[in-house]
Amino acid sequence: MATTRTATTQWKGNLINGSGTVSLDTSGVGTFEVSWPSRSQEANGKTSPEELIAAAHSSCFSMALSHGLAGAGTPPESLETSADVTFQPGEGITGIVLTVKGRVPGISAEQFAEAAETAKANCPVSKALTGTMITLDAELL
Repeated sequence: MATTRTATTQWKGNLINGSGTVSLDTSGVGTFEVSWPSRSQEANGKTSPEELIAAAHSSCFSMALSHGLAGAGTPPESLETSADVTFQPGEGITGIVLTVKGRVPGISAEQFAEAAETAKANCPVSKALTGTMITLDAELL
């Protein structure tokens, strides 16, 4: 069964001096301020499209990796994934670095790295971002 998730942004003003809020409508977990300075300079307590993409990518990747490891008979004890999304004004998103550290009993570092590469290639957010260079650093703890 397909699901649809919704977020809504209310924006006022021009790009440079304007600002807005983005609400996570489906979950209702919050509304967050956004602005050009929070995107192109310091966050200063506001979010950005790139931070929201980083959140989506790190969580999607973790789910895909967990599923793949469990399917191979080596479910993880824990995974910690960060996604660093780089934004260059005038160019856009120039790259994403996924960094994962995992505790997975019964698996070698090579097997973990292979499972992580498979998850990177197959998680739905990675697939949606195919126009962006995505690199991976996987470490078995």
